[in-house]
Amino acid sequence: MVNTASPAAPGAWAPLQISMFRALWLAIMGSNIGTWVNDVAAAWVMAERTGSPLMVALVQSATTVPIVLLALVAGTLADIVDRRRYLLATQGWMLAVAGTMAVLTHLDLLSPTLLVVLTFCMGCGAAMAMPAQAAIVSELVPPPMLASAVALNSIGINIARSLGPAIGGVIVAQLGATWAFGFNAISFAAMLVVLLRWQRDPKASSLPPEGFGAGLKSGLRYASRAGHLQAVLIKSAGFFFFASAMTALLPVVVRGQMQGGAGQYGMLLGCVGIGAVSGALLLPKLRARLDRDLLVLLATLALALSLVGLAVLRSWVLLPLAMLVNGFAWITVLSSLQIAAQTAVPAWVRARALALYIMVFSLGMAAGGLCWGALAQRSTPTLALLVAAVGAVVAGLLVWRVRISGTEELDLRPAGHWPAPELSVAVGHDRGPVLVTVEYRIDAADRVAFHACMRLLGRVRRRDGAVLWGVAEDVASPGVHLEYFVTASWLEHLRQHERITADDKAVQEQLRTLHRGERHPVVRHFVGGSDALDGAVPHTHSDI
Repeated sequence: MVNTASPAAPGAWAPLQISMFRALWLAIMGSNIGTWVNDVAAAWVMAERTGSPLMVALVQSATTVPIVLLALVAGTLADIVDRRRYLLATQGWMLAVAGTMAVLTHLDLLSPTLLVVLTFCMGCGAAMAMPAQAAIVSELVPPPMLASAVALNSIGINIARSLGPAIGGVIVAQLGATWAFGFNAISFAAMLVVLLRWQRDPKASSLPPEGFGAGLKSGLRYASRAGHLQAVLIKSAGFFFFASAMTALLPVVVRGQMQGGAGQYGMLLGCVGIGAVSGALLLPKLRARLDRDLLVLLATLALALSLVGLAVLRSWVLLPLAMLVNGFAWITVLSSLQIAAQTAVPAWVRARALALYIMVFSLGMAAGGLCWGALAQRSTPTLALLVAAVGAVVAGLLVWRVRISGTEELDLRPAGHWPAPELSVAVGHDRGPVLVTVEYRIDAADRVAFHACMRLLGRVRRRDGAVLWGVAEDVASPGVHLEYFVTASWLEHLRQHERITADDKAVQEQLRTLHRGERHPVVRHFVGGSDALDGAVPHTHSDI
């Protein structure tokens, strides 16, 4: 496996030396800042016009619910279509929505209902763009820089998340909501300019692209078998639901309980931003000294403490300190989870995997926002924040044993060690089903090790496209084991050749050392269909 933490690894800021990565990194960060400015303006306008905690929380949910509904669709599309054109379409849509919000606000025509509808439309655009924006990182930098680029991408997103609300608070307080919505529109226009300059060079494959239905199915199948990705999703679910209480209830606390205005709201959000930027600068040192799972747990406890501070402190001197802690804790957890999600999956399914992570993140934020808003309306914001703090601590302890450490050490590059199947008759891509058998000869002393390896390999076969997998032993010849797996079509089997990774190759090499036959394990392919071949096509290579 590749150790990305080796002394020879590129520096943390090395990817910024690549001009297109730097341009897109800045453009995405600017676009994200604009989106946060938009969200702050929308939340403040709703609080000003209705004074309802539930309606303010509804604005947040209108931003995040589309991500829950559309993220997986967006991730599938981002993996099977040209990502540059796809991103151009999404940014154009959000430019049009932001411009409409600015015009309607200027004309004083933006009613609470229309505000929720347009916020939902903005959320749809963001939902469709997020997986593609996250997945293009691997296209912009060489493999040795991927870990550093992922970390920078995470820092950029979280800096935007932290600075955007602060900038939004200042713009709303000094210039008004119209300028905040206009600022968002300008950020999307800048993103379009950079995307038009990007000359994308997609990696060519000899196989046709997956259809949408097949791509969606294969993404879900991969996620169901990818333990490292599942760990990221579980930890995400245990954090974001409770962490959303600060975003949902801060406007209510400032305006309702502390009798503050947009200036004070922006000041507190600025403290969140300062805490997050400080955290981003310190994270490399923290990761070098602390296990990532321990780091996430400690940050979760710190975030719970900040929620308690927001619940009980009514001092304009002490409350900013709680917001500094909140920003530091938020970026620590979010950055750690995002890096793990990026490095836990190979390139061919990365956008779909990231879409699942984004969906869990957004579901937690949307459901949490509504839950804490409703609880605050029925009781008090103080009680809602205290309940969220206790829940964050309990959830953090419950998911402590779910491990995300080690994903950066995975070598998920295509191994390319499977030779092309040797055919005596041409086989069409749509022919199927396909039965593949591999015959091993294993000594009795190696049976336990063999079955342990086969369990790992079976997970790989199913993950990469097998609809059926198993191992059988010849009762007449003990020690002769037959592995078999079935794919839906010949094309699906060829995709398995492209999807096998370097880490998977290590498992197969271990199996090869256990094989005791006079020749390599024999591989055969049996193809069904209306024009079934007369017999099997034998292979003598051992790498499958």
